Amino acid sequence: MSPRGLISCSILIFAALRVHAQELEPRAYSPNPVGVNFLVAGYVHSDGGVLFDPSLPFSDVEATLDAAAVGYGRTFGVFGRSANAALAVPYVTGDVSGNIGETHRSTSRSGLGDIKLKLGINLLGGAALTPREFSQRKPQTTLGASLTVAAPTGQYDPQKLINIGTNRWAFKPEIGVSQPLGHWYLEAYAGVWLFSDNDDFYGGQHREQDPLASLQAHVSYTFRPRLWLAADATWYRGGDTKIDGVRRADLQENTRAGLTLSVPVAARQSLKFTWNEGTSTRIGGDFTTYGVAWQYTWLD
Repeated sequence: MSPRGLISCSILIFAALRVHAQELEPRAYSPNPVGVNFLVAGYVHSDGGVLFDPSLPFSDVEATLDAAAVGYGRTFGVFGRSANAALAVPYVTGDVSGNIGETHRSTSRSGLGDIKLKLGINLLGGAALTPREFSQRKPQTTLGASLTVAAPTGQYDPQKLINIGTNRWAFKPEIGVSQPLGHWYLEAYAGVWLFSDNDDFYGGQHREQDPLASLQAHVSYTFRPRLWLAADATWYRGGDTKIDGVRRADLQENTRAGLTLSVPVAARQSLKFTWNEGTSTRIGGDFTTYGVAWQYTWLD
């Protein structure tokens, strides 16, 4: 079992566990009035197989991920446009097992993950409105833009091949368009994850990762205010890596599909249930994911 073989294994497994492009976020660019605060607590469970380049000696690799997160967000106005900011802090546990050649191995990790900050603004159809003005508006097409930043705050040890944290910065600029049609709501997003280098990867090696492009599409139906169901799909491609200048055979080109259900449980509270799974996986995680999140909102 060569060191480079171990490196390839660890990269693919935990890149699959935490790959950002797998996110499915319906109504991420739907307009809101200014002065809204929201507190969120959520839990996600993922499990499934990890696929590798056929030339690598790995087989029957299975991974399980459990992640809990708390977050806070707020809407406000910027130059007359509706904008928002949100911060999330995750705690992650992961278990991986599989065969390397004829040897079966397993490992577990747990700790704080990388903190994420997201800033968004509506560029078209999303004027900064008070709650009263917002309730009287006519739904229309909206175009939004956002920037997500993942900071290297997660648990990381350069002497270990598998870590919860990434020890590098990641940035995702994205644009999204939304179109209301009566009770229906259509959405499409396009974004790309950009990664800084990890200069202290496993024993002081240098790890680079190419950009990872992603597309999302969502179709949702509103049964009544705050009660809606969405069908979700995403495609992502790229993210291949280099270790000390040597390119690895780990280009990702995968698709996922799922459902999201939002249910109001009180005047200011709601629950969101999510399910998604891989429909086509070239290299990386072929996971089934379940999640639930509680949200509490209030106005200034």
